[in-house]
Amino acid sequence: MVMSTTSVPVTVLTGYLGAGKTTLLNRILTYEHGKKVAVIVNEFGEVGIDHQLVVNADEEIFEMNNGCICCTVRGDLIRIIGNLMRRRDKFDHLVIETTGLADPAPVIQTFFMDDDVRSQAQLDAVVTVVDTKHIEHHWDADEALEQIGFADIILLNKTDLVSPEQLLRLEERIRGMNALAKIYRTQNADISMDAILGVQAFDLDRALDVDPNFLHEAAHEHDQTVGSVAIRESGAVDGEKLDGWLSHLLQTQGANIFRMKGILNLAGEDHRFVFQGVHMLFDGRADRPWKSPAERKNELVFIGRNLDAAMLTQGFQACLLP
Repeated sequence: MVMSTTSVPVTVLTGYLGAGKTTLLNRILTYEHGKKVAVIVNEFGEVGIDHQLVVNADEEIFEMNNGCICCTVRGDLIRIIGNLMRRRDKFDHLVIETTGLADPAPVIQTFFMDDDVRSQAQLDAVVTVVDTKHIEHHWDADEALEQIGFADIILLNKTDLVSPEQLLRLEERIRGMNALAKIYRTQNADISMDAILGVQAFDLDRALDVDPNFLHEAAHEHDQTVGSVAIRESGAVDGEKLDGWLSHLLQTQGANIFRMKGILNLAGEDHRFVFQGVHMLFDGRADRPWKSPAERKNELVFIGRNLDAAMLTQGFQACLLP
């Protein structure tokens, strides 16, 4: 998708309390990447951003202290983005830092639901920072699991505080929870800005960027409630059956489906159909033409809670033409 000259890429920065989000944000604001970055910061019982770090910079900090950005202030988010866009010439990129106690879904949904926001801003990536030292204490916290489930990019931070064996086990567990995300190991949230800004990880044109190893199996079974289900099937898809199946799926399971993405071979169509969804919201469209008959394929990934891999696979298979 080619962004218009007025559309601004947006990075949503999330992660549990103490994971290193503020450290990463300060890196973004002080890094010599040549971008002018506007920031929306939601404070909810956390230490505020060190304004001294940006006192001489071009960035503008917007703090929203009237509650959690993810549950009560979507209207404020829409309003602030609208106000920012009146000064579109002042910045190149927008970063939204959510509170560590937040489900990032409502923030993400804002870029689906509000027409004005959708026309002015494009979600570039959801970046989640994970505290490798303390995440073991937070597996029972829904917010921590959801932040991992919604991520396009995951920073396994504070790697110097855990053993290589602990880190490997954690990375394997997180890969099982979210097969879509790119995972980086970091200390003090030190990462190249090219890896997190302007990556178009949420763009429909790059709807499925999954390690092929994750698609060798139909699903990934893990003991925790949050996991990934990957489906790869050949054949042509009946569009009407697909629409009915997805509608029913989202109505009955939408609350448990954090993210879904896919590339589909619709019957009678010469173009790939790419889609993505967040909870009960779904967005799809025709993409570039298939290069050859051999390239035609169907690849889907679902990320969420208590997903039934067999049910999802059978449901999709029922949408294929005989």
